[in-house]
Amino acid sequence: MKIALGSDHVGYDLKKEIEKHLHAMSIETVDFGTDSHERTDYPIYGEAVGNAVAKGECDKGILICGTGVGIGLAANKVNGIRAVTCSEPYSALLSRQHNDTNVLSMGARVVGLDLALMIVDTWLSGEYEGGRHAKRVQMLADIEKKQN
Repeated sequence: MKIALGSDHVGYDLKKEIEKHLHAMSIETVDFGTDSHERTDYPIYGEAVGNAVAKGECDKGILICGTGVGIGLAANKVNGIRAVTCSEPYSALLSRQHNDTNVLSMGARVVGLDLALMIVDTWLSGEYEGGRHAKRVQMLADIEKKQN
């Protein structure tokens, strides 16, 4: 598995900790930035990670900004991305099982390190169930097609 990572300056430290955690589990990562605490704009990194996942260059993506909301919104502008912003593991799990999410976003100002790692682990362990959920996921894809 290959995970695309991205953050703005606020999420930089948490992103680096998540990267270490993933490497300890032998999961490959690609860091799309930012590379410092210097102020920057989250849409740059949400779009970059979204594109990498949508193009199949990475299997999934994880994004961090102050709340997780803005960077997740940016990723969701990329066709084929189903990003979820989570601050607890239950929503992360169900987003995988029911919505086949392919990008996770979190807020460095919202969750601490231990909770963030729990959310990541839970999200990664979730398997899309398909079945009754497949129709709804297809409806999301159909909405995207109407926009093009």
